[in-house]
Amino acid sequence: MGNSAKSAAPFEDLTIDYTEMYVEDLDASAFHWVDKYGFAVVGTGGSADYRSLALRHGRVTLLLTEATSDKHPAAAYVLEHGDGVADIALRTADVRAVFDAAVASGAPVLREPARHTGHGPAVTAAIGGFGDVAHTLVQRAPGAAPGLPAGFVPTLQSGSRRADEVGLLDVDHFAVCLNTGDLDPTVDFYRGVLGFRDIFQEHIVVGAQAMNSKVVQSPSGAITLTLIEPDATALPGQIDEFLKSHQGPGVQHIAFSSEDAVRSVRALSGRGVGFLTPPAAYYDLLGDRITLDRQRLADLRGTGVLADEDHGGRLFQIFTASIHPRHTLFFEVIERQGAETFGSANIKALYEAVELERTGQRGFQR
Repeated sequence: MGNSAKSAAPFEDLTIDYTEMYVEDLDASAFHWVDKYGFAVVGTGGSADYRSLALRHGRVTLLLTEATSDKHPAAAYVLEHGDGVADIALRTADVRAVFDAAVASGAPVLREPARHTGHGPAVTAAIGGFGDVAHTLVQRAPGAAPGLPAGFVPTLQSGSRRADEVGLLDVDHFAVCLNTGDLDPTVDFYRGVLGFRDIFQEHIVVGAQAMNSKVVQSPSGAITLTLIEPDATALPGQIDEFLKSHQGPGVQHIAFSSEDAVRSVRALSGRGVGFLTPPAAYYDLLGDRITLDRQRLADLRGTGVLADEDHGGRLFQIFTASIHPRHTLFFEVIERQGAETFGSANIKALYEAVELERTGQRGFQR
């Protein structure tokens, strides 16, 4: 399956530091994350060319950036893609070691390592990832808690008082849409450049369309990318449409982990977040696959949360309905009870729900 993975050192401590999204309207985007998802604004940054806010919920840090001049890359990004994920920042104890090893193996150089003072990381650098998504490398003091990007000022502003009800914990994985033929080269890139390992693969068929998926994960297990390409032998479908609307590869959805998916979905629904509705027969058949008590099955049916199990345990998951003007970005809530895979039995149901929303055949619940 492609080239051999690079030795884990110096990549074995890589984790997600923050996720940066380029947005057209910073104020509206920040309000959405605070009001709907219970994030708190924890920092501000900017210059003559951009404005940024750092938001946090659990261990998730989102950086929202709006260009205020054409000199900032967010201007061109939003024009081409609309709002979307532009940077998945990776934390490590030694930026220079990771940078040098990655670049020596072919990683594009976006920014050489630089030291910083004040609030934020001690050292940062940046390399290219998939498409035009970057990976900023972030080095903080050993044992430091989640911090702010370089140049940011902490703020005392808080999120909703009901944020704890939502209960999002961390980023479980990113789902990435790639052009046909780019799946294996992208897997090889992450294996060879950052020491990731490929841990899962799936061929997904939904009606007359199909897609191929492979999952790569950092040596620590803290960073997971689900990589998806259209199956060129099938009819065009939602992945093709993403690539057309997004004008190239990019992040299709971010999956947020939760200790209790049903509780999180109820809280998010109460705040106005919409979720996709699975096929009606899904819950009638679920009991044939997984043993669930009557109340648990009723809770899943009532919230639209899907269930699956593997050798390690169970997982529960659901997609939000996309509110992106181009329908190129949505989110997932996922609860793992020991499960290590990605809901193989649910993938078809989830993507059928996306397809029904895409074609206007089914709405979504609130």
